Amino acid sequence: MNRRTTVLSATVALTAALALTGCSSGGDGDKPELKVSGAFMPQPVTDMAGGFLTITNSGDTADKLTSVTSGLSDDITIHETKNQKMQQVASFDIPANGELKLERGGSHIMFMGLKKQPKQGEKVDIELHFEKSGPIKVTVPVEAPNHNPKQH
Repeated sequence: MNRRTTVLSATVALTAALALTGCSSGGDGDKPELKVSGAFMPQPVTDMAGGFLTITNSGDTADKLTSVTSGLSDDITIHETKNQKMQQVASFDIPANGELKLERGGSHIMFMGLKKQPKQGEKVDIELHFEKSGPIKVTVPVEAPNHNPKQH
């Protein structure tokens, strides 16, 4: 009976150790996997412009969009629209296995004090910065001032 208890105890200890090993974090699967799509900028009619895009996270870890940089402007901020009021925010959440949509009438990128006014058909290079992921460079096409991909 004593030998049986020892074998059972060893089996329980080994099973527990294996279970704990399987729960450890820090492997390559524990990071955000970000992809940008649908980027566009309506042709600006003043010295300000909006930027819109979708960031898809296929990873098991959430991330945050913290800032945007571009040679187009030294003053680029991220905004959300709540109750028809636009307000600057420090970051946007990008959920694990989810997406962040920056779109007209909602959350978006604001380019203030444009160094030049890009025209429809041109492209603007931007760089997205995140809390956990490395920066992502995006080439953003400039569309008509009234462009809205939701309209068919």
